[in-house]
Formats: sequence, structure tokens, C-alpha cells
Amino acid sequence: MRYLTFALGKGRLAKKTLELFETIGITCEEMKDPDSRKLIFVNEELKLKFFLSKGPDVPTYVEYGAADIGVVGKDTIMEEQRKIYEVLDLGFGKCRMCVCGPESAARLLEHQELIRVATKYPNIAKDYFYNQKNQTVEIIKLNGSIELAPIVGLSEVIVDIVETGSTLRENGLMVLEEVCPLSARVVVNPVSMRMENERIAKLLKDLNRAVLEKERKEKECES
Repeated sequence: MRYLTFALGKGRLAKKTLELFETIGITCEEMKDPDSRKLIFVNEELKLKFFLSKGPDVPTYVEYGAADIGVVGKDTIMEEQRKIYEVLDLGFGKCRMCVCGPESAARLLEHQELIRVATKYPNIAKDYFYNQKNQTVEIIKLNGSIELAPIVGLSEVIVDIVETGSTLRENGLMVLEEVCPLSARVVVNPVSMRMENERIAKLLKDLNRAVLEKERKEKECES
């Protein structure tokens, strides 16, 4: 049996993913060692390999078959536009992609004026304004603190991820429109899906059950 290889987005995403995997009996003790310098972690018994990478690289590894399966945020999938299958919403890492700006910018969106949009996600912004709103905009790609752009007059609005909205409020900005909800997703290489259909289908079924169970428990705690 060949190894199935997983690419996991570094940080909180990987931690949460591994916690979820443990609930369905997939463990990788090597990954728990904080001092490990290893790049690839192996579960010999289950014939699984894992590696960590920067979020935006996960879809690339999966598209080119360096990983069979990846776990990454929906924002990255939309932005990277790779030829991969998005197969499961893991339900954690929930946030929203939004158009934000000062309150005064709301009318510019309403009247579909030609405005400048600053963002780390030019493909998502382009798709939203051009294809969904039919509004012509100038998109400015930034890498740092996007909130700064409307404050210093670089752009009228921004397109960015919003979790709590507190950074926006502190800087006199607000959510003006919601582009889409985001969360962690499982992606699969199309060739792997065909070649390893049985193993991958079983894994996804187990994961889906674990996600539903987790959501059920959370609802019980809330009520």
C-alpha cells in the first residue's frame, strides 16, 4: 500500500486538524514534538505522511500531486484558483471575507462608483466586484496591514478577512458588505481521488462524522 500524503497549513489550522484527526484514530506522535526539525512526519502503521507548509502553498502541493490531501482555509482556495477538489468543510477557523471601509464609503459601493480596493486577495476581490457586483474597481495588492489603506487615502475600501471586527472598529472602519463565509476545508488531488478512491472516501466519511459530532456537542454546550 502506498502512503497517503497530507499537506497542512501551519499554525492553528494544523493544530485543530490534528485534534480532529485524533478523534477518528489518525495520530502522528512525531508532530507533537515542538523541538523536531523534521519536515515530513510519518505514521507507518496507517501508511500516512504529513508535512506543514504556509497556507497559500497547500493548494499548489495538492494540485501537483506532492500531497494527496490538503487542509487549508477557503480564502486560500479561492485566491489560489488551483485545479483541486474541495471536498469537505471542517467547520473550524470560521470567519468572513468582507468589503470594509469608513461608513462614508457605503454610498460609493451603492452607486457602483469607480473606486480603489486594497487587499491581500486580488483574485477574490476581482471576482466579487467584477462578476458579482458588476462594478469596475482598481485593485491594489498589499501584504501588510490592510486597514491602513483607507486611513491614509490609498483606497476607499478594503477586502479582507474579518473575525471579530475589533481591529476595524478601533480604526474607524466597518463591514460594508460580506463577500462569503470562510472556514477550514479539505482539498484533494483529482488523480489521487481516482487512484485512492476507497481510502480517501472512507477518510472523508469518518472526518465528516467527526465534524457533525463536534458540532452536535457544541450545540449541546450552548443550550
